Amino acid sequence: MLIRRTSLISGITREWNLPITEEQVKRYENGTLLQDAFPNLSKEEREFFKTGITSQEWDKHLGDDE
Repeated sequence: MLIRRTSLISGITREWNLPITEEQVKRYENGTLLQDAFPNLSKEEREFFKTGITSQEWDKHLGDDE
């Protein structure tokens, strides 16, 4: 399913074709926890679905300062 999200960090809108179903989306919208609604998604895919933030943005804007 093609998911379009705007990043909460950068404001950039992106699309990602995620391997999810309408039924999973409905379960999430009805209160099922993200990781339970989409157990087949990676952490990065779930983060994108929820916030629009990509792993590259996390690394760039919120990564370790070490």
